[in-house]
Amino acid sequence: MAALTRTGDRTTPTGVDTRLPWWALALPVAAFTTLLLLVTGPGEAAAAGGEEGIGRVVRLIGQTLAL
Repeated sequence: MAALTRTGDRTTPTGVDTRLPWWALALPVAAFTTLLLLVTGPGEAAAAGGEEGIGRVVRLIGQTLAL
């Protein structure tokens, strides 16, 4: 009696699917790129007098965590 074999299965021997959908990589990349552009964007660069963009963000994060 011949045993049935399965071919083309995407799961590992433990039964876990190791492939990710396309959006599992695209969404974090898009979010990171958007946030990076917001932080480093030249929106207020001409009128900025004192603080740098990154310094202000770090200060705001510190104030938020101190609550």
